[in-house]
Formats: sequence, structure tokens, C-alpha cells
Amino acid sequence: MYPVVLMLHSVLRWLVLVAAAAVLFAAFRGWLGRRPWRTLDDRLGLIYTSLMDTQLLVGLLLYIFLSPRTTAFFANGFQASPGDPQSLFFAVEHIFTMLVAVVLAHVGRALSRRAAADAGKHTRAALWYGLSVLALLAGIPWPFLAYGRPWNPFWMLGL
Repeated sequence: MYPVVLMLHSVLRWLVLVAAAAVLFAAFRGWLGRRPWRTLDDRLGLIYTSLMDTQLLVGLLLYIFLSPRTTAFFANGFQASPGDPQSLFFAVEHIFTMLVAVVLAHVGRALSRRAAADAGKHTRAALWYGLSVLALLAGIPWPFLAYGRPWNPFWMLGL
């Protein structure tokens, strides 16, 4: 079950990144172009936060129950194995930065919807979604890192 859920988590990563790019593009375009707030702007925020929530739930399933790295970390009394940066990254850094990214995305959605003027909606969306995406990018196990995951989400299947 672990490989299937990990693959789902990896596929969702790309959907979240596409949604992040779309919501940031719309927010900055609306803010810098002084455009009116449209239903599409709100929907993009909803899609981004919904995908982030789904990714978080799948990640928590891995984190708590399925990942051999995090379960070993918990079994060792929250101690990383010497010489194993993966354990510390996945047990502490990854979950923390992703939780921050999800919270920032939700704050951005809530504050942008509550702003009275369209300019305020776009400004808040650009700021908070931008911070969310920065946290998201910081927490992804990129392939060029020692503990990174491959670009291909189907790598576990050998595709």
C-alpha cells in the first residue's frame, strides 16, 4: 500500500504546483493590472486550497502510518539516525513547511475573499498565495537534494 499512496502523493505534487502557478498568475495579473476580481479568481483559490488539503491528507497518511522513514523516526524516540538526513527531512522539515504552506494558502483565500475592494482582494491573494508557494517550494524533496524524489511521479512503477 505504501508505494501506491506515495505515488499518489507524488502525482498530487504536480497538480498542486500547476494550481499554484495558476493562482499566482491570476493574483499578480489582477493586482498589477488593476483588474476586477472575478469568479475565476475565487475558484482558482478554491482549487489551490482544495488540492493542498488533499495533498496534506495523503501526506498525513504516509507520515503517520505508512512511511518506513517516519515510523522509524518515531520508534527511535524522535531521533534521526546518524548520517541519515532523509529521516530528519521527512519527519520534521517536510511536514512543518507543508503545514505552513497549507495554513498560508487558507489565510490568503479567507483574507482575499473578505477584502472590500477588488484591488485589495488581488493584493492579499498575491501576498498570501505567494508566501504559501514559497513554503511549498522549500518543503518539496526536489530530485537534486540528497533525499529528493525523482521528477517522474511514476518512478516506483519503473515507468
